[in-house]
Amino acid sequence: MKRAALLAAAVIAYMIAAWMVAPGFYDGFGPVQPYSWTCPPPQAGSNTRPSSGHAVIKVIGGVSDAADAYPNLDAQIVIGFLPGAFDATGKTTISVDITPLPTCPQPAGIRFVTNVYEIAASAPLVKPANLVLLYSNLEPAPADVYFASDPGGPWKSIGAAQQAQPYTIDTSTKSFGYFAAGYPSASPPPGAVNVGGGGSTLPIIVAVLIALVVVAGLPLAILRRRRSHDEVESEDEV
Repeated sequence: MKRAALLAAAVIAYMIAAWMVAPGFYDGFGPVQPYSWTCPPPQAGSNTRPSSGHAVIKVIGGVSDAADAYPNLDAQIVIGFLPGAFDATGKTTISVDITPLPTCPQPAGIRFVTNVYEIAASAPLVKPANLVLLYSNLEPAPADVYFASDPGGPWKSIGAAQQAQPYTIDTSTKSFGYFAAGYPSASPPPGAVNVGGGGSTLPIIVAVLIALVVVAGLPLAILRRRRSHDEVESEDEV
């Protein structure tokens, strides 16, 4: 009975942990598609260069529409705008351009783990815009998003939201310029390099729980097999 209870508890724990992994355990431990690097790390293998993006936002009655902008091919950075986010005075449309920086600056005290992207627009913001950056499981998970008005710096942290989808880091900005995600180089984040984990230990926990299910079930299966064997021998003796 004790082994059966252990098996049941392990199965329940696995089901809860698997349910918590979005969108599901069987989707794998890595991002849906490989990250497109400007300067790929050695372990990246083959690489596709990151793409740029362009969006045209309508202005109706002097108010800019809700919209978002992202690179055309890989969507590794997405910026979203609420209605009226821009100073649209005298405009009928507003253009937003996203361009990956062709170089990979690593300013003093900061370790970038994403590409650096420039975001420019034909009108300034009057409301904060939401910014989401995708990162790779081949690098440590970033702790902050950094901003600079010039790629040469100075770079400053603009923080990160507490909650985000797997392999993404979220923040908001009131300015356009250069953006990248990373962490202070003097204190790398916990669980720095992941084995297909993208900064999360939950998949590893799920794998351990699966192993527990298997290990817990083996003695029970052996016991049942022995009982079956003993019953057959008893019947033969009769």
